[in-house]
Amino acid sequence: MQIRIKRLHPDAHLPAYAHGPLEDAGMDVRSIENAVLEPNVPQAVSTGLALEIPSGYEVQIRPRSGLALKHALTLPNSPATIDPGYRGELKVILLNLGTTAYTVHSGDRIAQMVVAKYEAVEWAEGDLGESIRGEGGFGSSGR
Repeated sequence: MQIRIKRLHPDAHLPAYAHGPLEDAGMDVRSIENAVLEPNVPQAVSTGLALEIPSGYEVQIRPRSGLALKHALTLPNSPATIDPGYRGELKVILLNLGTTAYTVHSGDRIAQMVVAKYEAVEWAEGDLGESIRGEGGFGSSGR
């Protein structure tokens, strides 16, 4: 499938698979700015890209496992959803869970992007069917 993408900044990198689409579900997303991430302060980091996502699809932005393990960087709204109607710049909200500042440099891989299909729903109000679980909620299946 093809998705229209626009570079809003000359330094913007198109999202790319590190090992190709047969081995990777996520594409690397890169920063176009230098940013200092202080501990426990969320910050939106620019990618310089805008997308035209087809109806019935969303783009999910997820943390990179290496940044999470090595530097305690995550996305507080993970997975972030980019809706098909949004045409503004893709920015990634990063959060440093570490104890010291972390510097993102222009060109750094800061997140992963996954394109996912979704179904539009309409609600049908009324009584619900029976199930084995019933109303059992948190912890109902045991430890």
